[in-house]
Amino acid sequence: MELQEFLDHVARGAVIEGGSEQHAFLHAAAQDALRVLAELNSGYRTPAEVRALLSRLTGRPVADSVALFPPFHCEFGQNLTLGQDVFINMGCRFQDAGGITLGDGTLIGHGTTIVTLNHVADPARRADMVPAPVVIGRRAWLGASVTVLPGVTIGDGAIVGAGAVVTKDVPANAIVAGVPARLVRMTGFSA
Repeated sequence: MELQEFLDHVARGAVIEGGSEQHAFLHAAAQDALRVLAELNSGYRTPAEVRALLSRLTGRPVADSVALFPPFHCEFGQNLTLGQDVFINMGCRFQDAGGITLGDGTLIGHGTTIVTLNHVADPARRADMVPAPVVIGRRAWLGASVTVLPGVTIGDGAIVGAGAVVTKDVPANAIVAGVPARLVRMTGFSA
């Protein structure tokens, strides 16, 4: 299986069946990601070195304006898209096989987890995974230790309070907080 075939499969929201060709591809790609991340997380890296490793991880150029403070964990890497001026703080965990897009100017607080795969409910098929992308708009801000679940879109300029668990879409310029995240108010600004 080629990368584009896998990406097309998950973009359709097609199930990744346990033991399937797609499942094997995901696990092999995870080994490649783990090698890059071991290098990223094993000692001090200059900002340019961090960006070079992120480019290897994602398989595409990463803008000079992107900043990431290790450690960083990601199980796939090749379905992660980073906009301009993105900042990712320490200790974040991205499960990007289903697709993660971070818009320009997005800030991701330390310890944040973004998840793009769900396992199916049927215990006999529990190894099967259902992909659903996460899209975070421009100039959004996720506080520390936020968890974003599969299929969620966070609108431009939105703020997600620390510790929130985001289970559904967040409108542009909204402030949400809590478990599950609920609307607190609008920011009063336009992104």
